[in-house]
Amino acid sequence: MDAEKSQPIERLNLLKVPLDIVPEDRIDEVVYDLVKSGEGKNIVLLSLWDLLRARRSGEYRSFVLGAALVIPISKSLVRGARFLTGKTPVRYMPFNFVIKLLSALELREYSLYIIGGKPKVLKKAEKNIRETFPRLRIVGRYPGGFKRIEEPSILQAIRKASPSLLMIGKGVHGGERWIARNNTHLNGALRLWCSDLLDIFAERKRRPSEAIFNHGLEGIGFCFQNPLRFFRIFPFFYYKLLLLIYRIFKRGR
Repeated sequence: MDAEKSQPIERLNLLKVPLDIVPEDRIDEVVYDLVKSGEGKNIVLLSLWDLLRARRSGEYRSFVLGAALVIPISKSLVRGARFLTGKTPVRYMPFNFVIKLLSALELREYSLYIIGGKPKVLKKAEKNIRETFPRLRIVGRYPGGFKRIEEPSILQAIRKASPSLLMIGKGVHGGERWIARNNTHLNGALRLWCSDLLDIFAERKRRPSEAIFNHGLEGIGFCFQNPLRFFRIFPFFYYKLLLLIYRIFKRGR
């Protein structure tokens, strides 16, 4: 069993973008191995639109290719991987994955630094995280919307706090790119861009139900919140075409 657990996580290549197969029963072990390495490691929660972006954007592509873990959150990615490779990655709802991640950190009394969100959102999110994970040490927080001139002080505070996980939310200029651009100025923490999850932790937004997520229908709700998302049907068809081309010509294997 120990020899089995020591095996590395399997990484797939989907349209020249990596995807990792991380079974739920290995999350604790994987997180522990990443933290104890003492090196800065990025975790990416990858949607279909992120995959298409990683194919064309040099900066974002480098960020994804260099990540320690690339976790699929879109059902289309799982289907695409199965279609091209015959293998099925484990798909996670972002909120559920972060809960499992924080649980793994709490198990060993590791630490967390939160950056992003509006001050009230951040304060409420921190309170709820503390109550849910009492043995997880929150060693710092800073709201989003800060000015560029403040960045050196924020980065220094993060290095001094030396968290096991740096969780970044909305309001940080550049989003995920902020992590990549400051990679050499951060400590050896895990880094995770969590988009609107701080709003969910602060009970300002609701996450999709398990049933909706399991059927891959969570995007419909987002479309009604922002009608422009309906136009994503065109890149979706482009993705399907790419899968067919790669299958026919056996590219990217």
